[in-house]
Amino acid sequence: MGSTAINGDRITSLIKFTISQELSMLPKPSIFRAPTILYRLNPQAYIPDAFSFGPLHHDKPNLKPAEKIKARYLRGLISRSPSPDTKLRELVRSIEAVEREARQCYAGQIDYTPDEFIQILLIDGCFIIELLRKNAYHELREDDDPIFTMSCMLQFLNHDLILLENQVPWMVLERLFCITMEHRDQKYSLMQLAMEFFANIFSSTRSSTSPAVDRSILQDIEHILDLLRKLLISSVGGDEERELGWRPMPSATSLAEAGIKFRQRKEFHSILDIDFKNGVLEIPLLLIQETTETIFRNLISFEQCYPNCKARFTSYAVLLDNLINTTKDVNILCDNHIIANWLNPEDAVQFFNKLYHNSYVKEYYYLRVCRDVNKYCQRRLPRWRAVLVRNYFNNPWAILSILVVFASLILSLLQTVFTIKQK
Repeated sequence: MGSTAINGDRITSLIKFTISQELSMLPKPSIFRAPTILYRLNPQAYIPDAFSFGPLHHDKPNLKPAEKIKARYLRGLISRSPSPDTKLRELVRSIEAVEREARQCYAGQIDYTPDEFIQILLIDGCFIIELLRKNAYHELREDDDPIFTMSCMLQFLNHDLILLENQVPWMVLERLFCITMEHRDQKYSLMQLAMEFFANIFSSTRSSTSPAVDRSILQDIEHILDLLRKLLISSVGGDEERELGWRPMPSATSLAEAGIKFRQRKEFHSILDIDFKNGVLEIPLLLIQETTETIFRNLISFEQCYPNCKARFTSYAVLLDNLINTTKDVNILCDNHIIANWLNPEDAVQFFNKLYHNSYVKEYYYLRVCRDVNKYCQRRLPRWRAVLVRNYFNNPWAILSILVVFASLILSLLQTVFTIKQK
């Protein structure tokens, strides 16, 4: 078989042409396709159930029925204006002014004309705003409202609104919110309306203390998913000790055998608020429900894709994965009211054990907690105490047997003393 002659000059010319092209990167995008390596772990966690938001899933046939609902919400929104046609033109002009900037929020090619892109952003953005308002102001809901009269629709939206690929830029939502602002909107900002809608996404109960939100972190919000992440991390601050890589945490079962106690943290500002003191690991309640895996995976994907984004939430996922290896670990955390599990224990184990696979954590945010826990586990006294409690005080009959033995020893001692005195 003859060999083909290599043309070095031609190869050189081709490479020179390649590197002479425009290679500057676009302004920092914030809305991405989920990386294939993460997407394949659970595709359903990244795909909309019923509603598309933004251009990435707009053409999906199975999502088309929801377009009528979005159009109805837009009509209801502008109908409260004295001049609906004028208000609609004002909305179009507002998004037209930021069309190029909004397009740059999406990583990759957007195959829609400017007119089509503006239409998508306007209809989707107004639907989201009207949804958040109706959630807060019940008087805005019609008797036949297609969202709030059907529980499944709210379930779909709790899933679809938090997908990384299914976002509308926050700056677009802010512009639409300001233009459609009414007297009632002086009570809540757009951020507060979003916080109210997703209030129970991580927990069935709210903190007993008002969140000490770091306002500096809540600047430059990119979209709803980014807002949820920033709300989580803004309440715990950024001063926690961290280092490259991570230090493993023993499983919940191993910690219990070492004498460590688990306690639900009552006063907390975020589910990330985990602390360890005096042999007690305090963890805020986490609600495991149908949408939990979706929000976890999309937050992790966002941290992995967004430039210079600290792996704060991914660190939390790593810690939970360390704690949960078996159904016994799940039961320990459930019994101590740290996890409210809507799944069966086997599914919960699978969920946590595959949660952060193929993701990368450069700085781990629970270094101090893990170091203190491991140091405590090396002490002998707590372990001996735990073994004693587990083996001899875990049921009433064992306790009764020990009391009988103890009483027998006391009686034998008294009989010995009495015998010696008689002599």
